[in-house]
Amino acid sequence: MHIPVIQGTIRRRILANYRVDPSVVEKLLPRPFRPKLIQQYAMVGICLIRLEHIRPRFFQPAIGIHSENAAHRIAVEWLDHGILREGVYIARRDSDSWVNTLVGGRLFPGEHHHAQFTTIDDHPTVSVHFRSDDHKVQVTVKGHSTPELPGTSVFPSLQLASAFFAGGALGYSVTHDPNLLDGIELKSRMWHVEPLEVEHITSSYFEDATLFPPDAITFDCALLMRNIPHEWHSHHQLRTG
Repeated sequence: MHIPVIQGTIRRRILANYRVDPSVVEKLLPRPFRPKLIQQYAMVGICLIRLEHIRPRFFQPAIGIHSENAAHRIAVEWLDHGILREGVYIARRDSDSWVNTLVGGRLFPGEHHHAQFTTIDDHPTVSVHFRSDDHKVQVTVKGHSTPELPGTSVFPSLQLASAFFAGGALGYSVTHDPNLLDGIELKSRMWHVEPLEVEHITSSYFEDATLFPPDAITFDCALLMRNIPHEWHSHHQLRTG
């Protein structure tokens, strides 16, 4: 699926991350993916992102659309003709935009489920809650900006955490075809993250014990980004198996 380059602004992006036993994650990944590890842990998480002025490149911002979006994702790597690649495998996308829901997977890579979002963004506090219309996914993340990562995180520094997640720019999303993934790459014109101290987090997806046994998954850390000019570039679809 090839589309014109799409541009806009990431007004707010939260990366809420869990560390998981790699053997659990391996069962959820289609080939050719394998978990990308940090200190022997796999990393999964929720990307909660507010996009503004989304439009084809060179169009004026006034015609762009705004939306709240979420992606449940797994940090992965794979071999592509002998070259090691990295990115994210996206198990599910949700959005409050009917445009994203209708054109996602058709005119734009990535099938989206429609959801109702409630957000509070009163710097330094931010809160995002959503529930999908199909009642399959419900997420709440609430926290505030802080200068330090939690001492329990597997990342020894903010710089290493930033570099790890910057490598997840290329995402492959599930489609209605279980053997076909949509590919899209996020190209940020700048990359800056700050730690988010999480006061409360729930995710019905990561709390599903049939997928993630409670003793195999632990919340690790969250990162916050604001006001990032960016572009979306389509990639070829990937056939799994």
